Amino acid sequence: MADEPALPEGGTPPRHPEEPAGAPPSGRLPLAVVVVDLYGLVSHWSTGARRLFGLSREEALGRSAADLLPISGVLDDVGTPVETAGGVAYPTDIVHTTVRLTGDENDRTTVFGTEEQPPLRLAEPTTGRFYTSGPPAAPGAGAAPPSRLDILYWAVPLTGPGPLRLLVLAADATGPARGLAAREGGHGSEASAGARIAAGFAPPGTLPGGAELARRLPEIMPSMNPRESGDITEQLLATGYPVLEISHRDRVPLVPDWGVPRRVERRSRLLRAAARARAAEDEETAGAAEAELGSELEYAAVRERLEFFNEVSAAIGTSLDLGRTITEVSRAVVPRFTDVAGTYLREQVVAGEGFPDGPPDAATLWHRVAVEHNDEPGRWDDVVPVGESMPFPVHTPFFRCMTTGQPVLVERIAEPAARQIAAQFEKRDIFPLINGRSMLVVPLKARQVVLGFMILLRHRSRAPFNDMDRVTGAELAARAGLVLDNARIYTHQENVAETLQDSMLPRVRPRMAGCDIATRYLPGTRLGRIGGDWFDTIRLPGSRTALVVGDVMGHGLHAAAMMGQLRTAVQTMAAMDTEPAQLLRGLDDLAQRLGEHYLATCLYAVYDPVRGELRIANAGHIPPVVVRAADGGSALLELPTGAPIGVGRVAFETVTVPVEPGDRLVMCTDGLVEVRGQDIGTGLAALCESAAHPAAAMDEACDTVIRALAAADRKDDVALLMARLNGIPAGDVARWPLERTAREVPRARRLVRERLARWDLAGALGDTAALLVSEILTNAVRHARGGTVALRLVRADALLCEISDEDPELPKLAEAGAADEHGRGLAVVSALARSWGTSRTARGKTVWFELALPARRRHPRPAR
Repeated sequence: MADEPALPEGGTPPRHPEEPAGAPPSGRLPLAVVVVDLYGLVSHWSTGARRLFGLSREEALGRSAADLLPISGVLDDVGTPVETAGGVAYPTDIVHTTVRLTGDENDRTTVFGTEEQPPLRLAEPTTGRFYTSGPPAAPGAGAAPPSRLDILYWAVPLTGPGPLRLLVLAADATGPARGLAAREGGHGSEASAGARIAAGFAPPGTLPGGAELARRLPEIMPSMNPRESGDITEQLLATGYPVLEISHRDRVPLVPDWGVPRRVERRSRLLRAAARARAAEDEETAGAAEAELGSELEYAAVRERLEFFNEVSAAIGTSLDLGRTITEVSRAVVPRFTDVAGTYLREQVVAGEGFPDGPPDAATLWHRVAVEHNDEPGRWDDVVPVGESMPFPVHTPFFRCMTTGQPVLVERIAEPAARQIAAQFEKRDIFPLINGRSMLVVPLKARQVVLGFMILLRHRSRAPFNDMDRVTGAELAARAGLVLDNARIYTHQENVAETLQDSMLPRVRPRMAGCDIATRYLPGTRLGRIGGDWFDTIRLPGSRTALVVGDVMGHGLHAAAMMGQLRTAVQTMAAMDTEPAQLLRGLDDLAQRLGEHYLATCLYAVYDPVRGELRIANAGHIPPVVVRAADGGSALLELPTGAPIGVGRVAFETVTVPVEPGDRLVMCTDGLVEVRGQDIGTGLAALCESAAHPAAAMDEACDTVIRALAAADRKDDVALLMARLNGIPAGDVARWPLERTAREVPRARRLVRERLARWDLAGALGDTAALLVSEILTNAVRHARGGTVALRLVRADALLCEISDEDPELPKLAEAGAADEHGRGLAVVSALARSWGTSRTARGKTVWFELALPARRRHPRPAR
């Protein structure tokens, strides 16, 4: 803002050049604008406030208003004079009036801020005057400015969706206001003595001048955006016009005025000099004056556009969020450059996908992602709603802009063109909104590819777009396109990483054989949102379950990709029934083959619900917590720590831990227990405490842990797996030793039928189970070595049948020919069983199959 000349003491403010002749007089005064927040702190301090009160913006912002302004007496108790070493410190003299705006002159209350009368809390607009603290200027002080100012103020509470704030307008009544009173309100001798002047409000609609206030007020609030200053203006006009009351006879609207800038004076002088020279036929002098005037105007235009680009560059690109960036780009140009800005983007950009393929055509869909304007609220919302998609025909200026990549200028939209454009919006009547307006369509492009475009419209009363505006629009579009492309690339990469990670995280079943499972995964913050933490549950032969939690070092796509490779390797080796320590050994070998930077921690546990035990091995991971059902106590399991996966040449050890039905196992990654500035032992102790909290459901138990430990400022992702180890009762397990002879096959069928009859499953599964046991046992009798065979039935979430022998060679599924007498046993098992498989054991192998239980006969889980 240019320097603002002060009006002379007692002088008369000049009539504003835009004020029409014959208009009602207005009080054009330099105004101080201050906004006080809910906590009494200054949140806005204008240039006028600096000049009036002598404090810079940096000194005032964030400080208590009571410490800076005499207006503080409106909010706080007024003090009394205090004797000090330097003399008497005078209190602030406050007189303020609550105006209820009923039009009744008597409906107002003047309140003095004294100890007897507490100050008003400003439930309504308030006006008044005050004097600055300190003694009046000494007589004979000459031209020194008085230290005691007579100030008028208007205070309005600002309501809305945000917190309560107080807007204060203040003006110096010692000079310009009194001069205005003498000019407007002087009557006889009263004028010579200086008329009485006071601050007040005029009820809405009773006094002209509100439109001028609405136009000028945003100009003196440069730190507020147009939308916010517009809302403030609407509240002022709704509650009443700030006015100057002169001798109880006249009211004049208050309008902010900063005089005439020096550059405007210089241009006016040059214009007058050129006109006089032309009149005197002095071509040389006139030409020199006009040349100097042209240079002055060119300089002003260039400076204005540089300031505009600087403001736009500061306003956009503050975030890599695509939606926020689009909003910033739209708001950066309204109302400084245009009155309406509509932003359209291609669907690939909106979706955060890859770069758009090929040039756009008449079938390309453009998504309207933002509409910003300074028209009355709601005027554009119903006609051109945000979120709509539409193509643009080839004959429109929009199509020409997006295919050529160059701005398209329409100085004024003629009526035929307006109707042609409006026809694209079918049932919506957009014609009145665009007819006669100036339009500029600018492309939003990056790397010579058009990502979208902006439609800029100016009101009919505003100067139309010109060639200079076309250049400005092209530069604006280039900057905005680059920012949008950065946001698009970031959004695309983030979507790829999240999709990759989501595809690798398992969909864990809440109930496995003999245990209930609950999991939680929390991505990291914006700086480390994609990580390598994972968990998994794997069904193993013998109704066992593998429980896995791992953490790859680092973040980003590399960590997520490595996590996927390790998780796949764990599933593969677990399906082969690999011992926990040997499985970690295999992971370590794999990580070294993949690269030297592959490092991870992993905790692998196998739960056997029949034996009631956990077999666990650890590779540099934080230990798990076991919560005992017997007493509710919790403790960290003491396990050999081991080295992280990828270190190489280290040993891993399997530990067997007995567990009881109802015990809970809690496994997590270090992102849950590590807190910056604290020892990890503190986090592990908090994990034990929160895990021991009783909960009726596993999901509730997980949520309790997350609420207790997941810090708001964490940078790492979190994986949490909790398992309630229910076990399988002894009555649901049956085991028989058999001899490896053919006569044991019918005995095995009979034993299976009898046990299924006891479990009330003979009718549904008896024949199928007997047939499949017969086929597998026959294979063992014919092909296995050793003298003993074992048959085991387990009733859990499915019916498990196992036949074990001492031969380590695994049977293979073969395709028998039509004339073959053998080779169909496993084919029958594969066709009739829900699942089947083979695994090696310490003494041989086990062939198993599962049959789904009838829905109404599934074995209920005891409540824990």
